[in-house]
Amino acid sequence: MISTSTAFPLTPPTAETLSTCWLNQENQPPYHPSTVQLNTDLVTVLLIDDQLIIGEAVCRLLANEKDISFHYIDDPAQAIQKAISIAPTVILLDMIMPEIDGLMLLRWFRSHPATHEIPIVMLSSKEEAQIKADAFAAGANDYLIKLPDVVELIARIRYHSKAYNNLKALSAANATSRLQARQLEQTLEELKTTQVQLIQTEKMSSLGKMVAGLAHEINNPINFIHGNFIHLHNYIQGLLQLIKIYQQEYPSENSVIENYTDEVNLNFIIEDLPKILASMKMGTDRIREIVLSLRNFSRLDQADKKAVNIHEGIDSTLLILNHRLKQEIEVIKEYGDLPLIECYPAQLNQVFMNILSNAIDVLLEQEQQQQKQIVIKTEKNDYGKIKITIRDNGPGISPELQRKIFDPFFTTKPVNQGTGIGLAISYQIIEKHQGNIYVCSDPSYGTEFVIEIPTEQIT
Repeated sequence: MISTSTAFPLTPPTAETLSTCWLNQENQPPYHPSTVQLNTDLVTVLLIDDQLIIGEAVCRLLANEKDISFHYIDDPAQAIQKAISIAPTVILLDMIMPEIDGLMLLRWFRSHPATHEIPIVMLSSKEEAQIKADAFAAGANDYLIKLPDVVELIARIRYHSKAYNNLKALSAANATSRLQARQLEQTLEELKTTQVQLIQTEKMSSLGKMVAGLAHEINNPINFIHGNFIHLHNYIQGLLQLIKIYQQEYPSENSVIENYTDEVNLNFIIEDLPKILASMKMGTDRIREIVLSLRNFSRLDQADKKAVNIHEGIDSTLLILNHRLKQEIEVIKEYGDLPLIECYPAQLNQVFMNILSNAIDVLLEQEQQQQKQIVIKTEKNDYGKIKITIRDNGPGISPELQRKIFDPFFTTKPVNQGTGIGLAISYQIIEKHQGNIYVCSDPSYGTEFVIEIPTEQIT
């Protein structure tokens, strides 16, 4: 076949008819790129030669080969465009042409991404070793003296065509494999993300239920005690006043009363009893603050986005972690003047909990001369975002670990001491808030987590 319409004529063809004629057209399906990947026996030959007689001769040599489609072009300037349009499996290229040298055209084919892998057989009238060497050096796959024996020509065309089709099939298979690998990798990441989200949801749900139950159980009796303090205070003040009145109205001594007064140390009781009441009231106030902090941390009544005070969430988290701070770790707060932030409060508090817990773990594990510190700084930038910085003065994190620190299930803690989901959850939560979280670490100053979130969420 030589083009797309006219069958090969019985009379010698002109350049025009030769360049537009197909051999055995009735037996050949139209070319489609996908057939190359499926049919490795497809053979499409493109001959580029300025001599019309060579085109006619090759056309006749291939006339009886039903599986070979043949195309001819006598203008080398249009060769690459023609090759791109018909996608040959073999190119027959004349070495010597008047306008464009065959070797130059060969280099053009090899430099073009659409043709650089197509097998090219150079045709020449000279049997010289140097010419062959130059052809192979420029990228030729084969070299034939024109006109070659028909059996040899067909054998070489089919050999190179099959090798090329196999190469394309292999490339397509490799591309498919790479695509499938990327899809599997993406699916795995999605599964990890989903798993982390499920764990987070379950974790927050369990924590919320526990905190809610604990807060409820503590809140009721403490409110009862706290509510009765005012009455107890009034009653005791009344009794103490009554004792004073008795002492004033009956100044005469009574041995029984005097002995009992000395035994119970009445004067000390009168002095100390108000202090005890004040201390007990302070204790109930403290318990009520803890309950309020637990509710503020869990935010069970604020599942939707709310405008909240970020500092309250940080303080509530520190209060819950206070038993771990003890006297060893100093917490320094450098709070800026922040507006109310539109966020999911419970989730954001979970981020603070994860980062602060990790900082405490690191500091408690280290034996260092200097005071162990956690510095929490908040500020508002000029881009409508707030910046929260949590820094510890621990040993820092290596660059290799910093790249993995937000990966799901990655942890440096021993088995049963870390799941590797805390920071992965934190990363997802900050992303959900349309913000950024990143880590800066160096052994000289410790580890610093930076959180940036907008003051208002864009829906």
